Amino acid sequence: MTVITLEINGIAVGVSDGTTIYQAALEAKIYIPTLCHLEGLSPVGACRLCLVEQIGSSKLLASCCTKVSEGMEILTNTAKLQQYRRMDVELLFSEGNHICAVCVADGACELQDAALAVGMDHSRFNYRFPDRHVDLSHTMFGIDHNRCILCTRCVRVCDEIEGAHVWDVAKRGAQCYIVSGLNQPWGEVDACTNCGKCVDACPTGAIFIKGTTVGLKEAGHQKLDFLIKAREFKQWTR
Repeated sequence: MTVITLEINGIAVGVSDGTTIYQAALEAKIYIPTLCHLEGLSPVGACRLCLVEQIGSSKLLASCCTKVSEGMEILTNTAKLQQYRRMDVELLFSEGNHICAVCVADGACELQDAALAVGMDHSRFNYRFPDRHVDLSHTMFGIDHNRCILCTRCVRVCDEIEGAHVWDVAKRGAQCYIVSGLNQPWGEVDACTNCGKCVDACPTGAIFIKGTTVGLKEAGHQKLDFLIKAREFKQWTR
């Protein structure tokens, strides 16, 4: 095994070849915020919160997708990064309808946590108030597209862990949204196994259990190991 040595915030770190900057930072107990990353799923760099600086380069790197290389000098919490991350979170709040007081994930929402982490208490950007639909056609679950931040965790967990391929991303740019089946109501998608992995993987209250009331989503990633290993050990969430 080849060992790569690098510095993160001046701390010398040695990791195996093929490790990402994000994983190397975790091993060094250095915090990097993220919303789209979920251990056990393929990295996509969708949220851009995990951007870091590399000394000697003007390009910001998505740490969850960038592999380490020998001699790298990485900075994870500069004033420039703080500015970008705060703007990133402000844009997420402004482009959706994230009214926390009436959301099932209030108090257990990773978007809220990210806002606190970057010091955001308001958005400088005009709220778009998009008119997105809520799909309650499934017998057990619902999806509120107003709260979706397009992290694609649901797409990846359904594809890579459950193997059902229910979710995907439709359209481009500001018109993007998560689609079930062949743009069918969720309840009409035969491929759905009712496992609930997408509910547990969602960082906001976008995908939820029907019948739950405000603030009942569980916080943290206690179910993460279970989600990843459930199929192997023939265990299920529902």
